Amino acid sequence: MPETPHIVSDVMTHTVVAVGRDAPFKEIVQTMEQWKVSAMPVLEGEGRVIGIVSEADLLPKEEFRDSDPSLFEQRRRLSDLAKAGAVTAGELMSTPAITVHPDVTLAQAARIMAVRQVKRLPVVDDVDMLQGIVSRADLLKVFLRSDEDIEEEVRRTVVSSLFPAFSHAIHVNVHEGVVTLRGHIRDTSLISVAVRLVRAIEGVVDVEPHLTGESTTPADPGGEQ
Repeated sequence: MPETPHIVSDVMTHTVVAVGRDAPFKEIVQTMEQWKVSAMPVLEGEGRVIGIVSEADLLPKEEFRDSDPSLFEQRRRLSDLAKAGAVTAGELMSTPAITVHPDVTLAQAARIMAVRQVKRLPVVDDVDMLQGIVSRADLLKVFLRSDEDIEEEVRRTVVSSLFPAFSHAIHVNVHEGVVTLRGHIRDTSLISVAVRLVRAIEGVVDVEPHLTGESTTPADPGGEQ
């Protein structure tokens, strides 16, 4: 079983549908329809990613096909109006492309998608050559891990390391990705540490700690003399 954290290269799709800078509008639409994708990398040369063309980039041509926008609307939507008159991928694409490297963790890739509000990221090497593509669905693959795999990793990387003297007394149960910890430990201040470490394991949906023990909080020095 591979150690976590997983990285983008573990889950990305290696075969990518892409178009060149000079691909005409209708070819882009036909390619999207043929391969059932809503966006594609735009490549230059031997495969360097220079942008992304999506359905959102194509729609202004239909939106403004028979409309006569006001001067205010023209000023507010200059980019969309420019795309309405575009005829090639190079004119339509959003650039620079938001990309990710193969060795980025899935958590980092998910954060980029959330912040930049994109559904997929082209995966590129150090010179922006296309290596693959990673989607939101790919990032969710970690939650397909079996409960048995997750339980084994919790025991090996958290329980055995954090509670070596009590590991035999701590019971780990995983059901539908939810990890339950039960048992008696010496230092209850480590419970929050255990929860944080378990939650960081890929595939874990939630953690339910039911651990008991002695508190190591020092006595109040302001008590009776």
